[in-house]
Amino acid sequence: MARKSGSSAEKTRPLVQAAAKRLFARHGYAAVSMRQIAAEVGVQAGALYLYTPDKQGLLFGLLNTHMEEVLAAWAVVDPGGNAGTRLQAFVEFHIPHHLERLEAVFISYMELRNLTPENFATIEALRRSYENRLEDILKAGVSEGRYRLEDTKLTTMAIIAMLNGVNTWYKESGRFSREQVVEIYVDMVKRAVGVSARE
Repeated sequence: MARKSGSSAEKTRPLVQAAAKRLFARHGYAAVSMRQIAAEVGVQAGALYLYTPDKQGLLFGLLNTHMEEVLAAWAVVDPGGNAGTRLQAFVEFHIPHHLERLEAVFISYMELRNLTPENFATIEALRRSYENRLEDILKAGVSEGRYRLEDTKLTTMAIIAMLNGVNTWYKESGRFSREQVVEIYVDMVKRAVGVSARE
């Protein structure tokens, strides 16, 4: 297959990454070949190596970009202030942000096992960094006397799992709008940390 006319690194690299993300999410990392990715983009298989060292590099790049974007986006919207304000903001951020990135979220959880040990360690560190943002809020809430928790780490993991679960069932055509889902989940998270919905 001939390389597309006018192809360049600036134009083609994002196309390669997008194709890899679609195919990894649809078929799984192990089942996708570089040749399939090349066909999806419309370049020769050998040309892919102009844009990535190998398939592992593509997977790592997708997961690394996803986590860096999550961290950067939360840093922008984090309102600061007391734990109650920040916890609500975290829920209101996490659900819509991840619903807009279903393929990236799916890959980031399902394909961790296919990373090399070094790449896995890098992604795990980024994930822990994001989780630590939430745990810091919970610790602050305990210090403020606002939250009643047995263990902030365990509560952090439970809240993240609950919020991520929205990706598995939410449909735009369902009974609730995104805004309604977020409002309901804010209430549930507040109750999980020991405060009423009105606090």
